[in-house]
Amino acid sequence: MDTAKVNYAMWWAAVSTAGRHRRASCRRTGRNAPDGVAVTVRCIVESLAMKCRWVIKRLEEVSGKRIEAVRLIGGGSQNRLLCQATADCTGPRVLVGPIEATAIGNVLVQAMAAGVVGDLRDARAMVRRSFSLMEYMSRKVDARAEPCARWAST
Repeated sequence: MDTAKVNYAMWWAAVSTAGRHRRASCRRTGRNAPDGVAVTVRCIVESLAMKCRWVIKRLEEVSGKRIEAVRLIGGGSQNRLLCQATADCTGPRVLVGPIEATAIGNVLVQAMAAGVVGDLRDARAMVRRSFSLMEYMSRKVDARAEPCARWAST
């Protein structure tokens, strides 16, 4: 069995299902549905970025503090389009990495429990020394205000 073909088939089934839901959502909200895989992926990425913007605005409202940076970790952080769209849509800089954050966190918690790493502050310092972060800066926050408001109203 060719794993690449199976993975592609599973991916395409997920995209097709998402496409049906997306088209129904677009009809319900009076929008034109994206047509094709590339436009669908772009729609998904921008929706994730806009949701991030919405969450940041709510957090800033309830905390009374300005969020200076967004951190993207894990596998999704490898998607440069998602990273830049998040930076463009949210405003704060986006720090990306490490990719294997869950495994790293697991190892560090075990190391803290075993007394090898002192505390959370030490563990975070160890991650900063061991892994490089990529940084994405917003290119056009104001251009996203209207689409984000329209997205939030649905």
